[in-house]
Amino acid sequence: MTRPAGKPLRDGRVVVGLDGSDSAWAALDRAVAEARRRDATLEIVHAWPWARTDPLAFDPDSEPRRPAVEIARTVLRLAMSRAQEQDPQLRIVPTLTAQDAVPELLRIGEDASLIVIGTRGLGGFTGLLLGSVGLRLAAHTRRPLLVVRGGSTGAYGPEGHGKVLVGVESGADAAAARFAFEETARRRARLRVLYAWPKPRVFAGDHALPAREVVALRAEREQTVAHGMVAGLREEFGHVRVREHTTHSAPAQALVEASRAADVLVLAVHRRTPRLGMQLGPVTHAALHHAHCPVVLVPVE
Repeated sequence: MTRPAGKPLRDGRVVVGLDGSDSAWAALDRAVAEARRRDATLEIVHAWPWARTDPLAFDPDSEPRRPAVEIARTVLRLAMSRAQEQDPQLRIVPTLTAQDAVPELLRIGEDASLIVIGTRGLGGFTGLLLGSVGLRLAAHTRRPLLVVRGGSTGAYGPEGHGKVLVGVESGADAAAARFAFEETARRRARLRVLYAWPKPRVFAGDHALPAREVVALRAEREQTVAHGMVAGLREEFGHVRVREHTTHSAPAQALVEASRAADVLVLAVHRRTPRLGMQLGPVTHAALHHAHCPVVLVPVE
């Protein structure tokens, strides 16, 4: 079925993973805003194997050896209360599980419009490091994944920049570009499309390489397709204000720097094979580690 031009998606659920860490509470706040913006149900997923929080921080009368499942229930109750305070009309589904974080969030979020996590990850790491739950989710999710960097909830309107940023490399990034247009429409914001293409290079050596002209022609073809894809979206989402910019500096550096003036950065992540999951390249890693705003990863088959 074809959607009306420019009409944002209305999906049923936003799923947030909560482990009780500071970054997870920031992710919860962001998930509340995302669910409200989408008119969606918020599902808060928590499990006692994920918890890394002292129970005394939640209940002054609790015992230090209080069972982990009770601690988890307390965290979940507090999360529901926090979400309801922010939006009393929000539909909330609390989910308590004893399963491992990654497969459980992938299972629960397989039909969600968005999965939300904090940068610290559900394993107690400081920052989103290799081997963390955050990167494992990013490498396997089939749904858009929002990683809330730092303590930012990605404010919008008068408290934010009123801008969505999307990085586009080729026509293969169409799903991410569409998500960015839809997100911009939901926020009533402005969209910045950043084409970050390094200048074609040809290295001399023992191996036969394409001639410089061939490499340049291929790069030009990719850029033309990408511009055409965005032009089609601009026509479809006619009410969205769009600014396009091209840079030939390092893509990762350009996107990270541009994220200073954005409320959210949208990137495509591409799959190689189902067995390997998505390939997280250097640009994605740089964004997850260094972006100045929350990052949405949109899986592309």
